[in-house]
Amino acid sequence: MGSRLTGRIWVTCTSLLIAFISYSSQIFIIWPWYGHELSLDLIYLLGPFNILVSLLYYNYFLCVTVDPGRVPRNWIPDFNSGDDVEVKKLTGGPRYCRTCEKYKPPRAHHCKQCRRCILRMDHHCPWVNNCIGHFNYAHFLRFLFFVDVACTYHLAMVTARVRDSFGNGYWIEPSNTEIVFIVLNYTTCVPVILAVGIFSLYHFYCVLTNTTTIEGWEKDKVATLIRRGKIREVKFPYDLGVAENLKSVLGRNPLLWCWPTNPTGNGLKYQVGSGEDVEVQMSWPPKDPYSNNGPSRPLPASPWTYGDGVNPTLEPSNARLRTSHLARAPYEATDNIEQMTPSSEGTESSDDEPLVRKRRGSEGVEVKTIDREEVLRRYMATRGEDATRYNYYNPESE
Repeated sequence: MGSRLTGRIWVTCTSLLIAFISYSSQIFIIWPWYGHELSLDLIYLLGPFNILVSLLYYNYFLCVTVDPGRVPRNWIPDFNSGDDVEVKKLTGGPRYCRTCEKYKPPRAHHCKQCRRCILRMDHHCPWVNNCIGHFNYAHFLRFLFFVDVACTYHLAMVTARVRDSFGNGYWIEPSNTEIVFIVLNYTTCVPVILAVGIFSLYHFYCVLTNTTTIEGWEKDKVATLIRRGKIREVKFPYDLGVAENLKSVLGRNPLLWCWPTNPTGNGLKYQVGSGEDVEVQMSWPPKDPYSNNGPSRPLPASPWTYGDGVNPTLEPSNARLRTSHLARAPYEATDNIEQMTPSSEGTESSDDEPLVRKRRGSEGVEVKTIDREEVLRRYMATRGEDATRYNYYNPESE
């Protein structure tokens, strides 16, 4: 319930923003500029702008209301159809959504907001409170295009009004209402055209390469794997060339690309480009052979392991460092420690000498070995007892 209400608030605010930019400029800036009188010049100026606004609103309405595409009930991929289409596989089997408990067609993904799988899912857009998928992606592209063109036309009109105030070398002062709405239109339209313009450039690039936003992320991951030498170069299977890519999304007739039309196909299968290795294309996106998702290495018989060695007591790796009585300089850290034999200049350590710990990369400061008898004497001294009263057991004397 909360997500639905939030989505409707987003759509309402977006619609009001479009209405404010579109009509406040005409009513409070352009109409007073032409003397509050209807003329052919005014019609020639505002006619194209209102046509752009109408197409913008209509495509926005289609983005909000058109279902992006859902997987039919009981749909099963046909592996024996013989069509030159891509069927993604995971470990040799068809893609399957565990949340929806359905098979997933190629390029389909599960949307958490919509709570179902979306055909050719691009992204979930909060501004339209809907997913952008197979059946409304073309409407979304046209919406972005008309926002760019209408905002450019709007800024040109308002800027012409401002320039006219300085015409003929003297100041023609506009009214206070005009000044307020000129400032408001600039502060609302300029951020919109910058944000939507950058977003539009990305999606225009995507449609030229026949790539969705999700597939763009996949291509980046594949490029990283290729750069690191983990896999060999793989061609993106859906890139059919610029012309065919545009036709596959906007329709076969270029004259109708700016007019709302139904997309081609049913969203359950897509044509793939010709390549040398078809099997590699049909397994897009390629998996990282060294990832944890791949075949795991054989596990040891016992679960009590620590790194490459056995640690049945689950003893921390630095426990001995904390409990040892080794003398260290104050600047020596407890990490980055290695075991070394005591050595001095001109002498060599023997194999019988006990191992001591020494800071790796230090300046050669040696540490004393542990003298257990000295430790006992110090302990007994703290208790006020004589350490010589104890008898020592020496097994070698027997």
